[in-house]
Amino acid sequence: MTRLLAMLAAVVRKEVRQTVRDRRMMALLIIAPVVQLFVFGHAVNLEVDDVPTVVVDRDATRASRTHLRRLLADGTLTQVGAETSAEEAERWLEEGRAAVVLVVPEGFERDLVRGRPAELQAILDGSDPNRAGVAASAVSGYAARESEVRVRARLRQLGVQRGAVRTRARVLFNPELDTAIYMVPGVAAMLLLLITTVIAAMGLSRERERGTLEQILVTPVPSGVLILGKILPFAVIGLVDFGVALVVGAFVFDMPLRGDFVVLFGATVLYLLVTLGMGLLISTLSRSQQQAFMGGFLFMLPAALLSGIMTPIGSMPEWLQPLTLVNPLRHYAEVLRGVLLRGAGLAEVSSQVAVLAAMGAFVFGFAALRFRNSTR
Repeated sequence: MTRLLAMLAAVVRKEVRQTVRDRRMMALLIIAPVVQLFVFGHAVNLEVDDVPTVVVDRDATRASRTHLRRLLADGTLTQVGAETSAEEAERWLEEGRAAVVLVVPEGFERDLVRGRPAELQAILDGSDPNRAGVAASAVSGYAARESEVRVRARLRQLGVQRGAVRTRARVLFNPELDTAIYMVPGVAAMLLLLITTVIAAMGLSRERERGTLEQILVTPVPSGVLILGKILPFAVIGLVDFGVALVVGAFVFDMPLRGDFVVLFGATVLYLLVTLGMGLLISTLSRSQQQAFMGGFLFMLPAALLSGIMTPIGSMPEWLQPLTLVNPLRHYAEVLRGVLLRGAGLAEVSSQVAVLAAMGAFVFGFAALRFRNSTR
């Protein structure tokens, strides 16, 4: 028994020394978890507030301005713009720049003064059911508070005749507020990230670990051809999995397939360029499959939490929100939801596509250069 314990202690000492001497592994085991805990503690916030709202005040009276100001006062809805017609305001919803349109019709103040119900319309972007539900509750809750019987009775006692405020909600893109329709595009984007980043990094690291990569390097195959040959199979697998996700989403979850599929395919290719580039870059920084897996996981987890797929970006601290702008998963998820759920075209998602193109060129170019230098 003592001999077995001595052997166990020897193996433990050997593993501890080997791990401590590996600076990359120590960084993955100690520094990265601390940073992630700090960032994720602020990023994961399920509360919905600061919902971007566009106002259409067609009455333009003191009463309409007062009610809009009071409705926006609690912070659930935040005004980001104003339009003169509901049709122009709905463009904000189609482009993803706003989630709510508040429309005050003409005669709003007149109806209040004459004691008739004054209607306030809320047009909601139903592609995010949780956010739409919270926004609808905020609007209806305000109307209920304004229409309390005790308040109106007190006003009548004072000789003031006021009508009640009544709301009418109209939900676009997802009238049933089905959560699955909202989640399927985000899950598809995360699956592509997992397959093309983690699996690609581990595959390239496995060849380096086994020595087969060095055997290929002694052949007259150019480094550029070698990189493409290593990356293309994972790209094809990613495209096939993406097609399967669309089919499952459409036939199992009744996810709508709107918009331009040419734009969707182009954005997917650019997104794969970024994720495959990250996989290639991680493989050049890793000495083993274990390190490649840890590196891919540490990239994938922050990308998922800072993408807005699971928690609203608007609910994150202001200092953290700029970090989401360099997250390819955020931009690709916005393209997917915009094209599939809102029927957006290239004009509506051009900014996200441009960011993916710039990221793809930079990340893949840098990774290819580092791979070429590491094989010399």
